[in-house]
Amino acid sequence: MRHGESIPYYLVLALLSLAIFIFILLVIVIIRKNKKNANSNETVHNQRSDEESPSIKLCASPYTLVEIDVATDGFNQRRIIGKGRLGTVYAAVLAGGELVAVKRIHPRFVLRNCGSGLGFSSILKWLSLANHPNVLSILGFSEGPGERIVVMEFMGMMSLDFYLHQNLDGASLLDWGRRFRVAAGVARGLEYLHELVAPSIVHGCVKPSNILIDVKFSAKICDYGLSFLAPNEKEGIVGYVDQEYWLEPRGGSKESDVYGLGVVLLELLSGRRSEGGLIVKWGLPLIKEMKMGELLDPRLMVPSDIKPLVRLAKVASACVGNSRKNRPLIVQVVAILNDLQEEAMLLSNGSF
Repeated sequence: MRHGESIPYYLVLALLSLAIFIFILLVIVIIRKNKKNANSNETVHNQRSDEESPSIKLCASPYTLVEIDVATDGFNQRRIIGKGRLGTVYAAVLAGGELVAVKRIHPRFVLRNCGSGLGFSSILKWLSLANHPNVLSILGFSEGPGERIVVMEFMGMMSLDFYLHQNLDGASLLDWGRRFRVAAGVARGLEYLHELVAPSIVHGCVKPSNILIDVKFSAKICDYGLSFLAPNEKEGIVGYVDQEYWLEPRGGSKESDVYGLGVVLLELLSGRRSEGGLIVKWGLPLIKEMKMGELLDPRLMVPSDIKPLVRLAKVASACVGNSRKNRPLIVQVVAILNDLQEEAMLLSNGSF
């Protein structure tokens, strides 16, 4: 092209088309980038909202005795779903339609504590703040002349005692893998009560009937912190607390809770009842001599890899065989049982 000559039309058109194409491409890139940033910001916002506003556990609500009476149809016998050392449990429907479990404390404990200044409502409000997947929630309470009521969440769950010792099909339903899951869940619930609640909550009577099992075979601890209602009551607690329990005015302690957990582990391993503590005298020598064939629940097949069960037996032995001074902390127990639960899950497609 010579100097002074005009640029050909087709070249101008090509340059113009290229510029338009580049412009459109830039616009598309900018739009996509802005959309991506918007989505990213929305995701972060949602995540922050979830993190910053976790489910808040409300303090227990007070109910009148009339409300409880209506909810239980006058404490109708047909509504009874459980009986324990502290009281009778009823299935109840509150005025709003919510299904709950109502524990009516035995009158003899109410009379013993009258005028003792224990502050039933204050203690229940404190206990109700416990909020953990392996701890049954306390929702409310009621009190009056001769009456103390605890309102708890209702999930249609059966106790570990039922699965291990009452239901004929319980052993098959509660296989080794599920027993590891239950053991770890109970330990995590205790760890929460002991170490993550301030002030810490001592359960006071860790045993199979105080451990509920949901439809996914996860464990939930109930009746925690209620031993103040029956501080000198031996019925239903012998065999699940250590000897030091009876030597101290306050009775329950973290160490005695760990002892109770150890007894529960022995029951999970053997399928036997505590029988007032005889399971400890029977089981410890077998564990020490590594006679696992005699220790393990005969209703279940012995897995090909028995190492996890051996470790579980050793944890149980440490919990019940040592003095309080040498007993493992619940934090240490949880670390081992969590590991065993994961190991059992990996083996779930095999022996477990």
